[in-house]
Amino acid sequence: MARPGRKSRCGCAPRKTGWALLEADVHVKVVKKFCDDVTAKALGAKVIETLHPEQVMVKIVYDELVQIMGPVDPRIPFITPGPTIILMAGLQGSGKTTTCGKLAKYIVAKGKRPLLVAADLKRPAAIDQLEVIGDQVGVPVYTERGHQNPVKVCRNSLIHARKTDRDVVILDTAGRLAIDEDLMNEIAQVEQATQPTQVYLVIDAMTGQDAVNTAARFNERLELDGLILTKFDSDTRGGAALSAKLVAGKPIKFIGVGEKLEAIEEFHADRIASRILGMGDVVSLVEKAQQQYDAEEAARLEKKMSKGLDLEDFLAQMRKMKSMGSMKQIMKMVPGMAGQMEGLDVDDGELVRYEAIIQSMTAKERKRPEIIEASRRRRIAQGSGTDPKDVSALIKNFAQVRDMMKVMSGMSMMGRMKSISQYMQAAAGGIIPRLKGGSTVKRRQESQKDKRKRRKKHRR
Repeated sequence: MARPGRKSRCGCAPRKTGWALLEADVHVKVVKKFCDDVTAKALGAKVIETLHPEQVMVKIVYDELVQIMGPVDPRIPFITPGPTIILMAGLQGSGKTTTCGKLAKYIVAKGKRPLLVAADLKRPAAIDQLEVIGDQVGVPVYTERGHQNPVKVCRNSLIHARKTDRDVVILDTAGRLAIDEDLMNEIAQVEQATQPTQVYLVIDAMTGQDAVNTAARFNERLELDGLILTKFDSDTRGGAALSAKLVAGKPIKFIGVGEKLEAIEEFHADRIASRILGMGDVVSLVEKAQQQYDAEEAARLEKKMSKGLDLEDFLAQMRKMKSMGSMKQIMKMVPGMAGQMEGLDVDDGELVRYEAIIQSMTAKERKRPEIIEASRRRRIAQGSGTDPKDVSALIKNFAQVRDMMKVMSGMSMMGRMKSISQYMQAAAGGIIPRLKGGSTVKRRQESQKDKRKRRKKHRR
């Protein structure tokens, strides 16, 4: 598929992609089919004159990943009159109870009135855990501590939901091993007794090849409507869980992207494919930002950016950023940054230190950080439990960010994303939390230094 006069450098791309998928715990049969399909589509593919063959290859791989992970429909079909019944199933330790709470919070945001049902009567303190989660998300929890029959508890919860005007019921069943026939029979009986509107299988994205067998066994006993992948914010790519989706033949509905109860996202195959290929996920990043800023607030920020932010503004933006998720998650969504994150660890504690430093300043110092001289730095450092050098570094780096914000104030969204990407790649040790193991800039400088040493040694 190379252009005349140009040697294609992507002939082994399907093979390399196959190894990458195997390392991501994708089932070997899925990998083989994927590579065969990509090869078939790549052979004879026409390369547009303005593109390189490797760029066309990336597009083919991307399209195939989207096709494998689709079709996608993250919507929950709420019924009228209710209640809509959602049965949650999964293995022990998959994060099912926490996912019930996340789903309840998600449903509340849709204007519904959910009820959580503690039907996990096997695991010690499972009822207590769900009650704590329910209290945190503001959703009532139905419990019957004296019962040992989850079928009766679930059936009674539906009566309670109708009496209390709850239009969605989320059944948190006991985590179970697929090989445990008694427990598998039990959840099948719960399904038969409650006739759920939706049945979701919760799978740990870090699970190995057993996820394929798990999905197959659950799909044999239950009429699954979709999958929910938990712990998708980890370094694993969740390949085994994606394989489970193909084996079960059911769509992935949601992904858990953190420990917080709001850390659940609708699954979008195109966005996940972009993340896998290191292309970032601008859409999800923009959506996270929109959740934190309304139109008026965004306009006020735009105006302040053009004039120049002060440390009071910067403190407010830091707090907004913390509520969007970890810095590692946010940086991975920026185009071009996913590859830069390989082997690096982001210290989110730096934001906490910056916040402590700014809070130790007077209102005047926050408005005019240029007045902070040696004696003020010592006072601020003492009040925040940091070093005066840290205060100096914050002020210096803040000045750089303020200048960058002024330049970006008149840019489009895509222009800003490009500038942010370039800045983060060039200054990943400044106002951005420190990268353990050294920043991109530091590694590049060390590389140039090594080259100079080799040249000098060669001349000798």
